[in-house]
This record gives sequence, C-alpha cells and structure tokens, in this order.
Amino acid sequence: MTSPSSKATARTSSEARAVGRTRTLLPAGTTTGTGAVRRTTLPGGLRVVTETVPSVRSATFGIWAHVGSRDETPALNGATHYLEHLLFKGTRTRSALDISAAIDAVGGEMNAFTAKEYTCYYARVLDTDLPLAIDVVCDMLTGSLIRAEDVDVERGAILEEIAMTEDDPGDCVHDLFAHTMFGDNALGRPVLGTVDTVNALTADRIRRFYRKHYDPTHLVVACAGNVDHDTVVRQVHAAFAGAGLLGDGNAEPIAPRGGRRTLRAAGRLELLNRRTEQAHVVLGMPGLARTDERRWALGVLNTALGGGMSSRLFQEVREKRGLAYSVYSYTSGFADCGLFGVYAGCRPSQVHDVLRICRDELDQVAAQGLTDDEIARAVGQLRGSAVLGLEDTGALMNRIGKSELCWGEQMSVDDMLTRIAAVTPDEVRSVARDILGQRPSLSVIGPLKDKQAARLHDAVA
Repeated sequence: MTSPSSKATARTSSEARAVGRTRTLLPAGTTTGTGAVRRTTLPGGLRVVTETVPSVRSATFGIWAHVGSRDETPALNGATHYLEHLLFKGTRTRSALDISAAIDAVGGEMNAFTAKEYTCYYARVLDTDLPLAIDVVCDMLTGSLIRAEDVDVERGAILEEIAMTEDDPGDCVHDLFAHTMFGDNALGRPVLGTVDTVNALTADRIRRFYRKHYDPTHLVVACAGNVDHDTVVRQVHAAFAGAGLLGDGNAEPIAPRGGRRTLRAAGRLELLNRRTEQAHVVLGMPGLARTDERRWALGVLNTALGGGMSSRLFQEVREKRGLAYSVYSYTSGFADCGLFGVYAGCRPSQVHDVLRICRDELDQVAAQGLTDDEIARAVGQLRGSAVLGLEDTGALMNRIGKSELCWGEQMSVDDMLTRIAAVTPDEVRSVARDILGQRPSLSVIGPLKDKQAARLHDAVA
C-alpha cells in the first residue's frame, strides 16, 4: 500500500523529469549531510543543483550568474556590481520594500555579492519558508525593472560604498595589488568600479548588460539544507516559465570559463601615499588557475606559510618581533591565471623590516622548501578548516553553486579531503619553487617619506 506522502513524492519526481534532465551527482552519505547532491537542467539551459541535509531546519537558496567584473569593458567598469544593487530595487510585482519585508517577516537573511568572475544572490530561511525565498529571489532575477530613477538613487549608495572602501586601506591595498599585477585590464580593475565610471553608467547601458548576461544559460540555481530536489525544481521552473525565460528547449548551459593567460608582473611596484596610521603592503607574484591540479599543493603551501598562528610568516613577523598585528598569505584562482600574495599592516617606520622578513621567508621556502612537520600540520589544518567551513547551509549552497558554475562538476567532501591528504612534501616543494621562485611585485598604501619610498624597490629586486 502506498502512503499519501509517497504518492506526493512520486508525483513531484515525475514532474521534475517532465521539465528537465535530472542527475544524481553525489549519492547519499558522501557529503557533509546525509543527503545527495542532484542536478536538473531545465529547458532553456537553466541548471538547478541541490544538496539535501535533512538534519537541519534551514535552507539557503541562491542564483549564481556567470558574469563578473572581468566581463566589463573599461567604460562599463562597475556595471556588474551596479546591477547587483538594482535587482533589489523592485520588480513588476514587488517594490524594494516588499522584497526586503518579505524575507524580514520570516526572520530570514538576504544578500548578494559580486566577484571578478561571478555574481550571487541568495536568501537563507527556515525550511518551511523556502517557497517564499525561491519566489522572491527568482522574481528579482527575472522581473527587475531597472528604472532610471532607481539607477540615479542607487548611484549615490554605490559612490558611498566606493568611498567606504577607499577609507579602509587594508581592503583597498588588495585592489591596488590586482592593478599592479594585471594592469589596466578587466582583472586589474576594481569590482566596484571608479567614481568616474559609476557616474557615467546609464539605465540603458545597465539594461543591455542585464539582458546579455542574465539569460538562463548563464545562471545556476543552488539550494542546500532541508530541501527536496524535485520540489525546488518544480518551483524554479514555474518562476522562470512564468517570466517567459524557458522557451528554448534546445539551449545548453554556458561552459565554465576557459582559455590560457600568462601573467607576467615581475618587479612591479605601486605606492599610494596616504595619511594612514599604518603602512599596508601586499608582496606577491603570479599563482595558479583554479583548475590547475597543483592547486591542492599550493593550498598546503599557503597554509603553512601564512595561513594561521603557527605559520612561518605569523611566527617570524608577529610572534618573534611584534612588527605587525595582521600578517597572512593568500591565493586567488581565476579561470586562466591566479595570484599569490602576502599581506601585512605595520607602522610606516617598520615597513622595510617587514618586507625584508617576508621576502627572506619566501626566498628560503622557494629554495629549501618546507619541513615535513610543517607540511603535515598544514594538511591537517586545511582538512579541518575545509569541513568546519561547511557547517551551515549558506556555505553548502556556495560550494555547490560555485562548483557547478566554475568547474561544471561536483566533488564530495570526502574526495576533497582525500585530495588534500594525498599532497606529498615533494609536490609542495615543487610548487614552492615554481611560485615563490618568481620575482615578486609590491603594492603599498601608507604615509611613506621619499627616502622610504625609494627603498621599496629593494623588496622586488
């Protein structure tokens, strides 16, 4: 005898099959939860990916767009981020207040972020309120009005956001470093745009940008938590079909970004002289693309070198000498290139000592590598942080959405942990020679005097 709930499940499963192609990517038991990761491709090329975690009472629903600041021309710099703001300003059926009030009324959270290669809009709610989150976020993505008056109003908010970033040199120095490494091209320009480019953007130009980059083939829907895949598919299909966006049944999703790019930025130096209490520095060099198989070894190297309180840079710069409060290393991987950087914030009088120590450590690790103990500790730290970072539905949604958009596939947490654990000391030493053996470039923000500024060239010699 079939229970009513079983009949309902069978019905929604058949409905999902009727509107798209469904695959189970990761079976139950292989993820951080006890459910599966499944993908359905709807007519029109829209992908819906879910991860079911029955043990929680929340759900996070997000839509990822295959567009970021690197897709902008110089005149359109900042358009992707501007558009992110405007999609919250109202649709055919909801005002800006209606959008925010709907999620606030159920205690949910809603936000968005723009990066260099993608944009994401999301809402986190109780599992019982997931239909509302789907309806609101899909309405924003498919029915935004982008009215001229909203463009004018939001321009002021974005200019204030740019000013806020400019007032935070610890944040601003990373934009400066991107420009130092990439120059005046899309990856070297700020995600927010500049005062001049934001002031020049019009409603018509933003609408054209919206129509070009927000069709279903460029989008990935990601949902994680106490969710049913077939139900999510059915609701998303209804939302996009109602907006008239699923008409072409033969359309295929856009492929992950590809291409080859060789980044050459040896010995470049950029100094932005400002009256700040600290000097903020980033010393770095080209890294690896996010698809490079050596990224696992680079992750271990980065963790051991500057990823925690036991890392070399933290110990040498802060613990032993007290020259900086914040010092760390990081990697940024794009589709075809990457960055490796070391950041430190210190008193202007100490900037040359900090840079000398950082450069000495990079050179030493490039020449001699890390010890086996350092590598083992970094592997353990990286494996633990990878899992602990996936303890909420928002992180799970980010993981499966970004994986689908950027790699076109899903990797289980178990497989990820296996890949990290499989990194050998020889692989770490090899990637250290390749990455850290390059001549670095340097970006600095701070109140440096002429003689101090002249000496900065020593760090990149």
